Amino acid sequence: MSELLSQQEIDLLLKSGGEQTHPVTNDNEIMPYDFRLPNRITKTQLRTIRNIHENFAESLSSFLVTKLQTIVNINVTTVDQIYYSEYVLSVPNPGCMYTFQIKNTDIKGILELNSDLALTLVDRLLGGNGSSTKQNKIITLIEQKVLSVIVEKIMLDLKKTWHVIDNFEFIPEKFESDIDFVQLTSPNESVLLISFELSFGETTYLMNLCFATFAFDSILAKMSTQKLASIRPKNREGLTAQEIITHHLSETLLPVTVELGKTSISFSELAELTVGDVIVLENKVHDEHIVRVNDKVAFYGHPGVSNNHKAIKITKSLLSNISM
Repeated sequence: MSELLSQQEIDLLLKSGGEQTHPVTNDNEIMPYDFRLPNRITKTQLRTIRNIHENFAESLSSFLVTKLQTIVNINVTTVDQIYYSEYVLSVPNPGCMYTFQIKNTDIKGILELNSDLALTLVDRLLGGNGSSTKQNKIITLIEQKVLSVIVEKIMLDLKKTWHVIDNFEFIPEKFESDIDFVQLTSPNESVLLISFELSFGETTYLMNLCFATFAFDSILAKMSTQKLASIRPKNREGLTAQEIITHHLSETLLPVTVELGKTSISFSELAELTVGDVIVLENKVHDEHIVRVNDKVAFYGHPGVSNNHKAIKITKSLLSNISM
């Protein structure tokens, strides 16, 4: 028995010239394609590049934890291909940018630090707590010199993490505060943009790596499955980020002092002290002495001698009650 059509369906058939129409579904949704911006890098290669820079972020965060004496977390947020003109529009002015190149290749790039991040790094490297503010965001020559320590470390870490592809050497070139003077490539060319999020406690900052992709073919050709089976550096294979940080913490030096006793005297008594005078302490001979680690009370113990060296025998631990 043939299917009967409603009057509305008959009208639709007449309007379409007798051809049956199908409603557009999400599966048949038309996706726009920009022929001016061919994707030089495939999705698989982008995932590989993300893995490489996740290892770079892990290595850099370990360095900053040691250098700045604070917890630093670095995460890769995006890895994408965009127009260079789009990237230029996203860069603030004044900014903090360092141009670099990969030795023996035509590949050039930009290391962009958020101005607030750059000033925070300078403050912490000079012994501050990173909370100071500066109305003028222009990076001075002295601040550039201080930041060069971080920039050189970034170039070295990029070399180490990219070693799984080839022995590339990243060479820093110059500092620029205005993106218009960089001229990495033509505005209509595509660039590879890798964005990082750096967290100092509750404060987050952005850092970008921008590569010109017109000379990326030589690198893409070396991204074989065999080479990329293991991205993690050999000296850290099988280790988690927590284990790596724990290893660094285990080698961190902390000052330890022993408080033999205490008392109080007047200023006049202090002024009258001479060589040979004895100050009577409040502690008794058999009392436990306080052991401070990083100026915090961590242990109690009794003094003694071990292998002809002054020593203290720990009798009580307070580590579970304090935060170092």
